[in-house]
Amino acid sequence: MGVANASLAEAERLRPFGSETERQAYFEASLAQAQELVGTAPPRVEVTQPVIVEEESSAYDPTAQASAGQLITWVFVPLLGTSELFAFERARGTLRRLLTTPTRSTTFLLGAITGQLGQSIVQMTILVAFAAVVMHLTWSRSLLALAVVLLAFALAAVAFGTMLGTFIKTEGQASGLSIMLGMAMALLGGCWYPIELFPPFVQTAVKVLPTTWAMQGMLDIVLRGQGLTGVLPEALVLLGFATLFFVVGVWRFRWE
Repeated sequence: MGVANASLAEAERLRPFGSETERQAYFEASLAQAQELVGTAPPRVEVTQPVIVEEESSAYDPTAQASAGQLITWVFVPLLGTSELFAFERARGTLRRLLTTPTRSTTFLLGAITGQLGQSIVQMTILVAFAAVVMHLTWSRSLLALAVVLLAFALAAVAFGTMLGTFIKTEGQASGLSIMLGMAMALLGGCWYPIELFPPFVQTAVKVLPTTWAMQGMLDIVLRGQGLTGVLPEALVLLGFATLFFVVGVWRFRWE
């Protein structure tokens, strides 16, 4: 009605009607046209509700991300510090005296690695127990899968520290590089932020880091409920890293 009245007033302003009949006819025509246009007008507001997929509800959990990421970070950095142990022994001359005995270099390396590995296992056990009791994370979904991933990760990290120890010269270099490399690899491996936030090319490039595979394996367990079979690919990749790093470390090992 309001549209028809407005149209009538405008038409009358432009050209007065000759009679009341003509005026009424124009009004009725305007009213009919306005009603027709309003009836066929598309809706101005569309209300939609997203479909909630139940499987996606566990796609991200900040508690799980923080727990797994902090565990990997603060186990990885000290294990890289194994390089500082070798630098210390070299600088004090104890490594030279030790290797003058019938002790093989591989025996010394295995002894040093076993000690560091044992400490990391105790540390990881405490962190997992804390997350389960205080943060209520369900690490117990597959304890065997969790143990395999953590052990493979620890082996890769301590082997990397061993290899690093054959390249550095001083304790200061070992300490600085351990912290720098550990923090950088933890960040890029998705330990501090979900790796999905990084650009696609970065997500592909960081697959060369052991931290990426360790983080993926742990999230597969706590978020996606994977068992031993589901995390075997990550564990095998980590063991591959451990083998490569250890071989290079043994090959380059010197007492000087």
